[in-house]
Amino acid sequence: MVRSATEKALATQAEPNPTAVDWSELPPELLQTIAEKLITHTDYLRFRAVSTTWRLSTPTNPLHLPTQLPWLMLPFNQTRRSTQGATRHVLVDGLGQRKKITGTSRPFFSLSAIKSHSLHLPESSPHQRRRHRGSSHGYLAFLDESPDFFLLNPLTRAKFHLPPLSSFPNVVAFDFSDVGREYSLRASNGDVSTRSLSEMRDLFIKKVVLSSSPSVDFNFIVLAILNQTGDLAFCKNGYRSWLFIEDAQSYCEDAIYCNGLFYAVNKLGQIAVCDVTGEFPRVSFIRMPPQIGGDLLYLVSLSSNELLLVTRYLDLEILDYGTREFRVYRLDLSGPKWERVTSLGDQMLFLGENSSVALSASDFPGCKGNCIYYTDDYSELNYDGMAGNHDLGVYNLEDGSIDPLPCCYSLPRMRWPPIWVTPNPC
Repeated sequence: MVRSATEKALATQAEPNPTAVDWSELPPELLQTIAEKLITHTDYLRFRAVSTTWRLSTPTNPLHLPTQLPWLMLPFNQTRRSTQGATRHVLVDGLGQRKKITGTSRPFFSLSAIKSHSLHLPESSPHQRRRHRGSSHGYLAFLDESPDFFLLNPLTRAKFHLPPLSSFPNVVAFDFSDVGREYSLRASNGDVSTRSLSEMRDLFIKKVVLSSSPSVDFNFIVLAILNQTGDLAFCKNGYRSWLFIEDAQSYCEDAIYCNGLFYAVNKLGQIAVCDVTGEFPRVSFIRMPPQIGGDLLYLVSLSSNELLLVTRYLDLEILDYGTREFRVYRLDLSGPKWERVTSLGDQMLFLGENSSVALSASDFPGCKGNCIYYTDDYSELNYDGMAGNHDLGVYNLEDGSIDPLPCCYSLPRMRWPPIWVTPNPC
């Protein structure tokens, strides 16, 4: 009987192949060596998802991974449709397993993959009435209408509670009863005013900055920038209350942690260097000529000994605003002074409500060097439900052009703005 070509092919496939390799049976030592060569969190998750053996042979928390490309946490139901008309969603957990997308998931857009990873994040559900106040080392800082204040890693679900809002030094009274439901705050001149629960949630904290990842460093320190008083407050892991850095008031434009110290900048571009490692905070200052302008200022740590200041200029209209220009300066301690930087080279910056991040574009496909990826953190106007869209985009330092982010060309300001979150698998 003559067999067809298809039957022959099927018979060949059915025969055992003595040279075939069972990849699931690779030695654990070899798997660990291979895993340590992977540099992106997504590749690491895919590697561990190959088989049970591969997953058990590699640690859940890969400490070797370098800083990852930030993902953009978008509001619910906010993703850009592809040219085929369908939005690409992938729901992953800490093991890289796909799960069903639910109403408690939040899309996180990856610039390099050009798709959204939907993570289970019920804490950010509109029904929870919570607000995020910064992201740092992969952790989001959450507030709600109670004094509760905590850090959450959206990737691993690790959670760390911080001292409550009622423990800040300028909070003199707190009433959570059905009748009062308000905070009493004392200003620097001694005057006492009240804030509702929602006002405290929305207006009290501008940004939270971490010294390190809480899941890696048990001695992490949290710095909080207060939104309207200009105070800097800090707490260490295990503290029950917040402490003010008394000498650093008004250095509240932005802050970054570098070389064991917090650096904070004021509106004139002057720097307060805050050492909070001891029993009492110590503050020194880097005074510079008032040569800096701009509506928003950001500090970026390029390396262990290099600090950047980025100033953002806005077009401010009666009912709208938008970014017009960025200027970048490098700190020259020999002056001391800020030196204007005309090119970032291969570097790209991620700015907004997050702790600022600088990365090399050549390490991430689809990203452009000499660019600033920015989100909307113009807090004076973010909270009153004004018309218009959020101020998001990619600024090219070479020619001053601004392109939209690939995930959202427009986003109504009625929603809270997106925020950069660096994936942290630890």
